Amino acid sequence: MATIRSSEITDHRVYLNRRTFIQGLIAAGGATLAADAAWAQRPAAHGRRLTTISSPLSTTEKPNTWEHVTTYNNFYEFGTDKSDPATHSPKFKPVQPWTVAIEGECAKPGTITLEDLLKGETLEDRVYRHRCVEAWSMVIPWVGFPLANLIKKVQPTSKAKFVEFTTLLDPSQMPGQREGVLEWPYVEGLRMDEALHPLTILAVGVYGEVLPNQNGAPLRLVVPWKYGFKGAKSIVRIRFVERQPRTSWMINWPAAYGFYSNVNPSVNHPRHSQSTEARLPSLFRTMRTQMFNGYGEQVASLYKDLDLRKNY
Repeated sequence: MATIRSSEITDHRVYLNRRTFIQGLIAAGGATLAADAAWAQRPAAHGRRLTTISSPLSTTEKPNTWEHVTTYNNFYEFGTDKSDPATHSPKFKPVQPWTVAIEGECAKPGTITLEDLLKGETLEDRVYRHRCVEAWSMVIPWVGFPLANLIKKVQPTSKAKFVEFTTLLDPSQMPGQREGVLEWPYVEGLRMDEALHPLTILAVGVYGEVLPNQNGAPLRLVVPWKYGFKGAKSIVRIRFVERQPRTSWMINWPAAYGFYSNVNPSVNHPRHSQSTEARLPSLFRTMRTQMFNGYGEQVASLYKDLDLRKNY
């Protein structure tokens, strides 16, 4: 049985401040948490601005703040606590130029730089309801381009049924990789039709700025109808394969984290219900979790013949 991880229990800072927090609620007559300081670590420094256009696929929900988005993260390469990426990633120096290996069942394999990936792309500012696996949620204004654009350029063969993503392996810069929490490097995957969906993007920024280290710099995957761990970060390889990839969390804890990882409130995590969630910075699960993270109208047809309880 897998051991419980710090990211699956109450944040340590919240635990330590629980009495003060509860007393404050009582004094305020039951008001919701208003002070963002309960979550804040050291926000990422602001980076280079990107030229963006608004996407018709964006939600109209109010986004979380830069402080929320850059201080409360899952990025196990830098540690398992939510605060670890903000603490340990500032020293990370992504190689310039950043390169991505294109491999497998495609007509145009090879190595491509991030700059080449962005040539001819009009970056779209998409605001997604991005929920992480512990049923906390945020609204994050990702900046990126459809993964489908890249896929069409490299021309997958008829044998390519899945797309596999591999992240950087660099324990000297990523202290979490010195621990045996997962098998490294981190691997994720999508079915080809999922990868081609217009909601699936390769993100290079957030809030109109280049992607901070703790959010997966310089290139990460965003699949807004799936749990956040599906979004591989610091991607260095994209491989087109015939068989379903063995993803990192499926290897580590298959009973909890299946290949599809769609947001499905009717399928419980082994240790908790997923029917409700908390929208940060609130501490309370007062929101009812929406099927497919609220994107059912756009993506439900992908799974019409699939049992989503068995294929979780």
